Amino acid sequence: MALISSGSGKSAKSSMSARARQQKRLNKGLGRQFGTIKRPGLIPEIKPADENEEQEAEEGDEEEGEEGEEGEEGGEGEEEYEYVEEEEEETVVDEEEKARIEKQKLLAASTTSDTEIINNLLNKGYDWRVRPPGTNLSLSGSHGPVVVSVNMLIRSISKIDDVNMEYSVQLTFRESWVDGRLAYGLPRDNKPDFLILTAGQQIWMPDSFFQNEKQAQKHMIDKPNVLIRVHKDGQILYSVRISLVLSCPMHLHEYPLDTQTCLIDLASYAYTMDDIEYRWKETEPVQLKPGLESSLPSFQLQNSSTTYCTSKTNTGTYSCLRTVLTLQRQFSYYLLQLYIPSSMLVVVSWVSFWLDRNAVPARVTLGVTTLLTITTQASGINAKLPPVSYVKAVDLWIGACMTFIFSALLEFAAVTYISSRKFYKKSAEKSSTTGNALLTTHPMTNTPLLLPPLGSQVGGTSSTLGASCSDEVWVKQRPSVPNQVMVVRTPTLSTPGAFGIPGIHGVGVPGIGVTVVGSERDPMILPLRKEKSSTLGSCFRALPPFSYIIRHLELADSAKKVDYVSRILFPMCFIVFNIAYWSKFGR
Repeated sequence: MALISSGSGKSAKSSMSARARQQKRLNKGLGRQFGTIKRPGLIPEIKPADENEEQEAEEGDEEEGEEGEEGEEGGEGEEEYEYVEEEEEETVVDEEEKARIEKQKLLAASTTSDTEIINNLLNKGYDWRVRPPGTNLSLSGSHGPVVVSVNMLIRSISKIDDVNMEYSVQLTFRESWVDGRLAYGLPRDNKPDFLILTAGQQIWMPDSFFQNEKQAQKHMIDKPNVLIRVHKDGQILYSVRISLVLSCPMHLHEYPLDTQTCLIDLASYAYTMDDIEYRWKETEPVQLKPGLESSLPSFQLQNSSTTYCTSKTNTGTYSCLRTVLTLQRQFSYYLLQLYIPSSMLVVVSWVSFWLDRNAVPARVTLGVTTLLTITTQASGINAKLPPVSYVKAVDLWIGACMTFIFSALLEFAAVTYISSRKFYKKSAEKSSTTGNALLTTHPMTNTPLLLPPLGSQVGGTSSTLGASCSDEVWVKQRPSVPNQVMVVRTPTLSTPGAFGIPGIHGVGVPGIGVTVVGSERDPMILPLRKEKSSTLGSCFRALPPFSYIIRHLELADSAKKVDYVSRILFPMCFIVFNIAYWSKFGR
């Protein structure tokens, strides 16, 4: 019985050791399959058992088998339990490590897939110097031209120069076309939807240029502001941020109340319409940055539209796209800096009409100063404009203001001339008169009066003053009743009445058709007989400006007449000019 029990215990232990060796060989094979991986905390290091160790283990098992059945049975149970627990732990660790290794392999494959795809596309017969075929498969050969879809985002518009007729614009320019040679996948495969090319990876691109461009630059801070995106179906998107200085021919006929139209023309430089066809994007071909319409310094962007401008040259017909920007000049600046100051200068020049004609220094200084000021203002305005050959709206305004100011200065010269001429004429008459000629002044207005000589006889009908009234003096008065003249009879003369009435002297005043009579003792004041006038004329005379002019035209002093008339005539003419000007050029 003892032999049997020892044999059975020995066979059990040998089978257990054989299973342990088999598990070790399995672990060793897994390590070779997945490579030698030593990561602390992930996989326990698997070491193959040496033959000497196996023999020692077998000898130890035999020595232990020679012990009693009870000890063998107890030891066998403990070793079997420990082995089963260790085997389960190693199996769980191996499964987790397998999952991690597979995940790492997938991540490594995904990170290198973009580079591998790009290398496969660009390094296997792709020539970036040759344009791709078109998308119209019904046409043989190259399948038609490459259709390039264009749209842009206008970020800012600044520095609108009227002298050089140019403006600056910053925009994001985008082009999209199909290059079938760069297609790398199907719609629902596991490949990425698009790839982004970096600097140095060249593909074919349209040779677009701006026809009215003077200067241009790409932005390189902090990295080149360029995007090239390749989709799996071969669709290419090219986006770049650029700043342009574009020419804008301006028509300044209505400056500064004008509206200018500036263009952005895009075309291909070398490819004709047989190779490239430009088209605007169907939705929002031109986008504007929010707030761009009112952010311009001196203009306001009213509208932006798109059209086509296909051009024909000696080398062929080229596809062209055009962006039309409608810019309206803001008027508030010119209203405050030009129109109001110039109007004030014109009004200031009218102050000389209220100054006495003997105040020569004041009136000359006022007229010359306003004239020089308006001339300086006109020079400042023209310095901001190109030397065009046509007349602008601002030229009309400045010219009119300068004319009014210069006319006010000429009016003072006319007043001075008339006054001087009258004075010298009176002096000559004083020196040549004899008899009872008397030079006196009016008692109310202090106006010089030259009394005619007494006793001058003129035969027949008198054209001015008859012989019967040669001893009378005409005096302009301001009686209570308007349009009356008082005739003063000299006390030394007694002439029978000219009209058959004793003691009454009459005179006919030529030109106005009135008869004025006076007695020897007391002067008589009779109303003047008014000539009949039309209803329209009476209406005009009833108006305050016309009545003022008519009333002051009756003055004996011609120099004062000019000043009185100018006070009304100049403002009325300036008002009429403003009505005509703003009706023509006003918005």
